[in-house]
Amino acid sequence: MQDSKADFKLGQRVHSVGDPRRIGTVRYLGPVEGYSGTWVGVDWDNRAGKHDGSINGVQYFQASFERSASFARPYTLSSGISLLQALELRYRGETTKEEEDEMYVYSASNKRVNVQLVGKDKIQDKLSHFEELTSASVSYLGVSSPGVPCEIGATVPNLKELDLTGNLISEWKDVGMICEQLPDLVALNLSYNLMAQDIVGLPHLESIRILVLNNIGIDWTQVEILKHSLPAIEELHLMANNISTIKPASSFAVQGFDYLRLLNLDDNCITDWNEILKLSQLRSLEQLHLNNNNLNQVFYPDGGMMLELLNGHESHERGHKPFQNLCCLLLGGNTIKDPASIDALNSFPQLVDVRLSENPVADPGQGGIPRFVLVARLAKVKMLNGSEVTSRERKESEIRYVHLVMSKLQGNNEEIKLLHPRFAELMVFHGIEDEKPSIGAAGPQNMASGLLSITLKCVGASIGEKPSLMKKLPGTTTVGKLKILCESFFKLKSMKLKLFLQEEGSPLPVLLDDEMETLMDLGIGNGSTILVDEES
Repeated sequence: MQDSKADFKLGQRVHSVGDPRRIGTVRYLGPVEGYSGTWVGVDWDNRAGKHDGSINGVQYFQASFERSASFARPYTLSSGISLLQALELRYRGETTKEEEDEMYVYSASNKRVNVQLVGKDKIQDKLSHFEELTSASVSYLGVSSPGVPCEIGATVPNLKELDLTGNLISEWKDVGMICEQLPDLVALNLSYNLMAQDIVGLPHLESIRILVLNNIGIDWTQVEILKHSLPAIEELHLMANNISTIKPASSFAVQGFDYLRLLNLDDNCITDWNEILKLSQLRSLEQLHLNNNNLNQVFYPDGGMMLELLNGHESHERGHKPFQNLCCLLLGGNTIKDPASIDALNSFPQLVDVRLSENPVADPGQGGIPRFVLVARLAKVKMLNGSEVTSRERKESEIRYVHLVMSKLQGNNEEIKLLHPRFAELMVFHGIEDEKPSIGAAGPQNMASGLLSITLKCVGASIGEKPSLMKKLPGTTTVGKLKILCESFFKLKSMKLKLFLQEEGSPLPVLLDDEMETLMDLGIGNGSTILVDEES
């Protein structure tokens, strides 16, 4: 407990006494006009303050946000505890039921993972022997310092994983001190610690393979400095750091990171794909997470483009391709609209796992592409939006896609080649003739060859329970005509219907809202399921 301003300094990280989750930075020390005694002005991380650092017209400091600041008495604030004190508190102290419910760690993807205490007494007994502890979480316990350095290694000599999420650590030299005492430490999570801009006093962390730095206020210039202390890093998580540019230290492309397999840049502010190209020379990179940035396109650079981009800074070695080992690219929640960006993904040599959800191009509700078209356009992808692309789904999607393109752009070969690069290849591969199915006066046999087997399923609560029906329908049946047929099939009188296409692997069905489009236009094939609902 603190009782004078001398216990604090400007820029210090503190938390409210009794609430180590309410964390802020000291921005002012001294008197406040109209109030007696000494006050501490705090800019709170969670923005749950009362003002912007001013009170009664006097600006004592400038807070980060309009209502993120407040003044507090020194005794209501804590400057934290040491790492060893936190370990004692977490693993040797008695826990209440409420504390056990709150026991969780943040995963590398920034999700809370609850810690379950099964056989609590035995676990507590084992964990009380610190020399046996290999993994520890002291998240949100107010850790502000390592404590006595030589005691860390002697107390927890076998620690391999350490979660320091949401504490008061801000100095990199303290991080270095902790790591030096833990030679077996492989994974370290420093998320939600507001780290200093100057990276000083950080030694070589040769054992660290996984480093999680989500929401710590770091930029790429600092990452370049950190790189020299992380010779063996394999996973680097940099979520929610407001990173907008990739700034290599001495050239266009990021160098080093010889063993980096996974780079997580989710929830940042990168808008230009040229910034991402600066990562293309990371030869061990297998997974790149770019969800929830503001990227609006994707393209793969050819050799000439890379030579131009590298601009003589590096020799573009023969045989080395950009992103040569990248197999997973997560792009969910961006602003990609152009189908050409989808086609560009085929140029990545090893790419088999892609996330495109929550982009306009992949949202049929915004005029985007349905899943079956994505599958057909992405030749090598085995996992799309977290769902496996089976061989059956691929075959059916590619056939539907070919028929869809044929119906939309009949006979316009140049336009087809430009807008649908895989069309000709798929048409040959699946043995599909370049003509629409014959109908009308051509006779019953040709009419039958154009029939599609469709399952119709009622889902509207007001419709009531009705068994699903399988019907053979001409590919030229329009959505409007199908609605009328459904009224007859299910005996639905005076009811306005809406239809959805349920696609394998898609979390949500696709609304069929253009009554003039035909089943063939929509790429609907044999075995498709159409959901019948009532308009609200």
